Amino acid sequence: MLYQLTKIQFDFDDDEYTPTPKEQSELIDEALGQIWEASDDDDLVEEVTCAYGWCIKSIDYRHVLS
Repeated sequence: MLYQLTKIQFDFDDDEYTPTPKEQSELIDEALGQIWEASDDDDLVEEVTCAYGWCIKSIDYRHVLS
C-alpha cells in the first residue's frame, strides 16, 4: 500500500544529539513530502523510523490510490 503522511511528530529528545528547530522542521517537511510504501500502518511507522533514525511520537496519514 502507498501512504502519504499528513502529520508527524518525531521524538527528537536524545541525550547525544538534538536537531535544531530548523533541522527538525526540515526533517518533518521532507517526511511529509514523500509517498511511502508499506504493508500496513505498523510497517509504515517502521519504514519512517528506519529512514530517519528518530522514533515517532505520533503520525497521521492517508492512503494513496494508484
